Amino acid sequence: QVQLVESGGGLVQPGGSLRLSCAASGSIFSINDMGWYRQAPGKQRELVARITSGGIINYTGSVKGRFTISRDNAKNAMYLQMNSLKPEDTAVYYCNADVYYGNYGLRSGDFWGPGTQVTVSS
Repeated sequence: QVQLVESGGGLVQPGGSLRLSCAASGSIFSINDMGWYRQAPGKQRELVARITSGGIINYTGSVKGRFTISRDNAKNAMYLQMNSLKPEDTAVYYCNADVYYGNYGLRSGDFWGPGTQVTVSS
């Protein structure tokens, strides 16, 4: 199977920065798209940013120019650099990956991490 684990969340003041990391492990053959999602209290989970295996990126409008998504295919890892954080960025942030796994990569699945809390508050 495949496991995703996020790290790097915490409490930060408005205008501050955080860097989230997502580490994928298990019987991974290859990873296609990866993405960061977030869910604020009382709201639905929403896309923050996604990146393909080839490096094509898209961001939701509210984070463009402030957040940067990247990945390290050799390490099966993904990152989210978050700058100029605002209180409305407060949410649980989730890592998502579309993975081929198992022998010869014959199995595929959509996997999620347990999430990491980001709180932006003075």
